[in-house]
Amino acid sequence: MTKVISVFGSSAPEPGSAAYAQAQLVGRLLAEAGFAAATGGYGGTMTAVSQGASEAGGHVIGVTSAQIERFRPLSANRWVAEEIKYDSLRDRLVHLVMQNQGMIVLPGGIGTLSEMALAWSFLQVGEVEKRPFALLGDLWREGIQAFYRPEYVKRQHLDLLFYAATPETAVAHIVDFWETTQVSSQRFTSG
Repeated sequence: MTKVISVFGSSAPEPGSAAYAQAQLVGRLLAEAGFAAATGGYGGTMTAVSQGASEAGGHVIGVTSAQIERFRPLSANRWVAEEIKYDSLRDRLVHLVMQNQGMIVLPGGIGTLSEMALAWSFLQVGEVEKRPFALLGDLWREGIQAFYRPEYVKRQHLDLLFYAATPETAVAHIVDFWETTQVSSQRFTSG
């Protein structure tokens, strides 16, 4: 079974922008590493990740929402091979956060922030099993550092986050996690 990596990001970046190119590279690297890429399925970095993964021969999942399409007439981007459509934005969000074997968060706005925060919270309390969770770019490091107060966020919960400076380091974090997990489980079952 192919592992699915959810990638969260903004709908704003346009083709030709640095953010779009970075997201496209994330998709390509995930596909080359053998992962399926799941995004919110629409425009901006969601399209870029989908395009990068598809062009590299990877499987692309778009998790869409009728509620979003009522708010703003859209359809899944053309790179989506498998569309999973929910009526509500809430169900779409929960799917993207829970139905994966790892997550990468690209820079983004309010929607991306809500995805990142829900994923972090679910990891913190064990709602989802431990999995790689990479935050790509300075926006996240700076934002979390400004937000962090030790009386509210324990160090071990801060350690759930992996800050990635580049698409390569974000995807390498996912690969390393699963290679280490596979080696550990082989030792356990053979020992």
